[in-house]
Amino acid sequence: MAEIRIRNTNDRISGEQNVKAFLDKQEVLYEHWDATKLPEALQEKFILSDEEKAQILATFDSEINDLASRRGYKTWDLIALSDATPNLDELLKKFEQVHTHTEDEVRAITAGKGIFIIKGTDDVGYFDVELEAGDVISVPEHKAHFFTLMDNRQIVAVRLFIETEGWIAHPYADPSFQNS
Repeated sequence: MAEIRIRNTNDRISGEQNVKAFLDKQEVLYEHWDATKLPEALQEKFILSDEEKAQILATFDSEINDLASRRGYKTWDLIALSDATPNLDELLKKFEQVHTHTEDEVRAITAGKGIFIIKGTDDVGYFDVELEAGDVISVPEHKAHFFTLMDNRQIVAVRLFIETEGWIAHPYADPSFQNS
C-alpha cells in the first residue's frame, strides 16, 4: 500500500483512504489493483521475457482497459528495472531530474517498489509517494515530479500513454527543490 512522506515536515500519511484523500487534493490519481492475481512466479521476478511481459499485461487487461477508457490512454507497455538492467544507473539519473510532461505519467506497479517525488501545492511543497505492487498512480500533465527506485532497486510497472510515441520529459528548474 502506498505511503506518503511530506519532505519539508517529514510527516507520513498511510492507509489507502488517507493516501487517496491527500493525493486527490494534489490532483494526483491513486488507485489500488489486486497484485496477488499475478501468478506467484511473476510476483517477485524482475528479469522478464517478452512472453512473461505479455502474461502480466494479460493478467491486468481488464484494469488497464478500464483505466484507459476513463482517462483517454491509447497505448501501454511494461517496464522492468533491476540491477540486471543494462545501464540502470544512467537510466535512473535521467529519471531523477525534476521534470514535467505534456500528458499524465501513469504507473501501475505489478512487482517491486518505487518512489514518485511530486511538487504539491504551496502549503505542502514536495512529497514522496512510496509505491509497491498493486499501487497505481497518475501524475497529471505539467505537474513537476520525478521517479526513482527504492533501496531494493527492483520494479515492474505498466505504463499508460495518450501519445502513441510515449511521453517526453521537459526539465523543470526549481530552486526550492532539495534532493533529500
